[in-house]
Amino acid sequence: MELPFETCYRAVNSRDARFDGRFVTCVTSTMIYCRPSCPAMTPKRTNVRFLPTPAAAQLAGFRACLRCRPDATPGDPQWSYRSDVAGRAMRLIADGVVDRDGVAGLAGRIGYTPRHLGRLLATEVGAGPLALARAQRAQTARLLIETTAMGLADIAFAAGFGSVRQFNDTMRETYGRAPSQLRQLRQSDQVATASTGLGAVALRLPYRKPLHAAALMEFLAGRTIAGVDEVTGDRYRRGLRLPHGPGRVELAIRHGHVDALLHLADLRDLAPAVARCRRLLDLDADPVAVDDVLGRDPALADAVAKEPGVRVAGAVDGFEVAVRAVVGQQVSVAGARATLARLVAACAPQDTQTTSAQTTSAQTAGGQAENGEPEGGFPGPEAVADAPDDAFGMPAVRRATIRALAAAVAEGRLSLDPGADRDEAYARLLEIAGIGPWTAQYVSLRALGDPDVLVATDLGVRRGAGALGIPGDELVRHAEQHWAPWRSYATVRLWRQR
Repeated sequence: MELPFETCYRAVNSRDARFDGRFVTCVTSTMIYCRPSCPAMTPKRTNVRFLPTPAAAQLAGFRACLRCRPDATPGDPQWSYRSDVAGRAMRLIADGVVDRDGVAGLAGRIGYTPRHLGRLLATEVGAGPLALARAQRAQTARLLIETTAMGLADIAFAAGFGSVRQFNDTMRETYGRAPSQLRQLRQSDQVATASTGLGAVALRLPYRKPLHAAALMEFLAGRTIAGVDEVTGDRYRRGLRLPHGPGRVELAIRHGHVDALLHLADLRDLAPAVARCRRLLDLDADPVAVDDVLGRDPALADAVAKEPGVRVAGAVDGFEVAVRAVVGQQVSVAGARATLARLVAACAPQDTQTTSAQTTSAQTAGGQAENGEPEGGFPGPEAVADAPDDAFGMPAVRRATIRALAAAVAEGRLSLDPGADRDEAYARLLEIAGIGPWTAQYVSLRALGDPDVLVATDLGVRRGAGALGIPGDELVRHAEQHWAPWRSYATVRLWRQR
């Protein structure tokens, strides 16, 4: 699969960083592929071809440029936004599903046969599931090589390779160097920094500018739950519930990248942890495209000009967002936070609980690291479904809704993971007694990553629209006419109106 040559070549010739992650530049004279903004001399037209993903380039025999690191760019926005089979599959591959469950497991989650899914992805992105997962394993291995003191054999298995030989061969094919040579070059790395401690990895997560950091951190800070997440200064910390064990992350938004420090119980969780952090901060968004549409509306033009790059805070755990939404029905944000902290404390493992209720709710809920940082993330659906009645601190009807939600997720009747079918998930949410359009829309916006959701009945949205001179009875029509396909971003901007 190749892309429109002239469009891509103009982007490369101008070194336009907005196209990083959308395609890679393959130079046939050197057999190296680069990101569009690579500072190297622009290759001749006759020596260039363009492919949609690093995996497609690697499959065609090209090696990654060690100068511009094309495998460490922001992801293509379409794989975050798209709700079709290819988009769902790409999100699940980024979350490590192929490494954990194989291609058959990925296909089963999507509802296709492995062969049909392979053909579809090859057509859409130039590589099948195995090649895409292999490219991700190589990227994970490179991060571990350059940011930890782990032995290379341990890195091979932590990154998901089946053998050391497979690891060595893949790294040579992908980067043109053996793993030991990549480790020698790590001091000159511009993408990752040194790690601190066993199981800790420090790295930089790139994004497309602009990004309105204050808006994103303000949103997260106003919704923290004791024992799950916290904001201190410009740093957001939270626990993570990952496939192979608990973890925690510290994120700080910088100019052009996010500093991330990950503490993982099992380093095989590096790739899914990074993918979830990127979704949480909406780092693969195309803010220029979003703001271009919203800025054309006279009602939003001033807000867009004043605050470019406002993102939609996503989720590291779809079930967590759904519970937050149910608890937040018709109560204040502060009240919802207190109720959620009580639930988290009650669901904490017994060895993290103390006899002091105050200490339990404020310090050890969900598990804590020795330094007091959140660890382990929000409790899973099984733990919530089995929690005692007095853990909920809410009316019986709402408690029943949360139990039904937890049971649906635990039993696999409702999927809120990155590869979920958005329309199906929305419909199944509405089937649960006590969940209406507001809750389902909020979950679609944050947990499922739908970029085009207007939470029209939300009081904050209606107040924001009123402040912009948009009457309540005109809001839905106005949004469809002026804000699609970015109504989720418009929703966040309306929340920010004072």
